[in-house]
Amino acid sequence: MIVRALAALLLAWIAGFMAFALFLPQPAPDGITTEGIVVMTGGRGRVERGLALLETKHAKRLLISGADRRVRPRDLATQFKAPPALVDCCVDLGHESVDTRSNATEASGWIARNRYRSIRLVTSDWHMVRARYDLEAMIGDDIRIVADAVPTEPGLVDLVREYNKYVLRRVAGLIGI
Repeated sequence: MIVRALAALLLAWIAGFMAFALFLPQPAPDGITTEGIVVMTGGRGRVERGLALLETKHAKRLLISGADRRVRPRDLATQFKAPPALVDCCVDLGHESVDTRSNATEASGWIARNRYRSIRLVTSDWHMVRARYDLEAMIGDDIRIVADAVPTEPGLVDLVREYNKYVLRRVAGLIGI
């Protein structure tokens, strides 16, 4: 009986992992605008994507959540070749978060302060599912989230690690943690 239950659990994990790995989220269609953009730092192309969307007027403001405490707006403009005036006026650097869950906490506060009803979430394709889950748990269903995944080429170990983190977050959510 226990062996069957463990085998069923393993098969469910494998099926879930296959779906997770085969159907990674994609970039959002180009014509969609939102009030704000939230970039969760930690991977290549995320900040660049957020700044490009802001520059092309896909949103009014951009939060870069999880920015290093030493980073200043001018540094950001220089590093990513963004117009300094755009960065000064419309980019907020969040220095409080250290992981995905605290990114969601930081972003939810920013969304509430700005009274946004729609945001574009920018993060890596392999990170999007868990990032969106955590953010939705913080902000509820009232705010529209447009997932805008930055395409990557994650390795098997990265995918397994991220899938396990996602499964654990879902289980924690089910038991109220």
